[in-house]
Amino acid sequence: MDNFRRPQRAKENNEFVFGIRAVIEAVKAGRDIETIYLQRGLAGELFLELKALLVGTLIPLNSVPVEKLNRMSQKNHQGVIAVISPITYQNIEDIVPAVFERGEVPLVLVLDSVTDVRNMGAIARTAACVGVHAIVVPLKNAAQINADAIKTSAGALFSIPICRHSNLHKTCLFLQESGLQIVACTEKTNDLIYAPDYTLPTAIVMGSEDEGISNDLLRVADHLAKIPMAGKIESLNVSVSAGVILYEAVRQRAL
Repeated sequence: MDNFRRPQRAKENNEFVFGIRAVIEAVKAGRDIETIYLQRGLAGELFLELKALLVGTLIPLNSVPVEKLNRMSQKNHQGVIAVISPITYQNIEDIVPAVFERGEVPLVLVLDSVTDVRNMGAIARTAACVGVHAIVVPLKNAAQINADAIKTSAGALFSIPICRHSNLHKTCLFLQESGLQIVACTEKTNDLIYAPDYTLPTAIVMGSEDEGISNDLLRVADHLAKIPMAGKIESLNVSVSAGVILYEAVRQRAL
């Protein structure tokens, strides 16, 4: 994947940046930030400068009690801790055109509110094995890319582009406008996963195990597809479900 910039060093542990000024400088320097934890009720000039700097960025903000920050670090964090990401997030708007230019048929995976880091890692591992061109995750309600996710992915999170976007509905509309069909894997249909034609440019949407795929994404989908279930257990782990539907896409593309 020519458009994917690999990190020079595979970091297994997320790094922290402590203190308002240090975090401001990290953001200005373009460091890849996984998330920023802010102490509830924080105020002051420097804090307002940081807030203004973060407007329009794709950096998740978490307002937390000071006790959580103290558990994360005993250093003088001044109410702000940034977690540096071990990967570089990318834009799906850059990746899809590049895939078409290489003469390949895009296969994209969209994860709607998959928050478990081990599920994220397992999904990334399967996605890398089958040749998925990118994984798209939301800005909020997404699993952190941390040491557990990387370990579970067997390093796949360093080799497959991860795209973080603030609005998955708009992202799916962009994918459709780019010529991809949207296939939502959901139990809210009678159609099985074998029905869609995955030889076409495709984006597969997976939802969280408790909530499933959000209604706005279901409404925009071109196809709803479910995995057939015959036993007493009514659902699969989301990472297993992703593997099932991805390998159906592989099977069709191999014919």
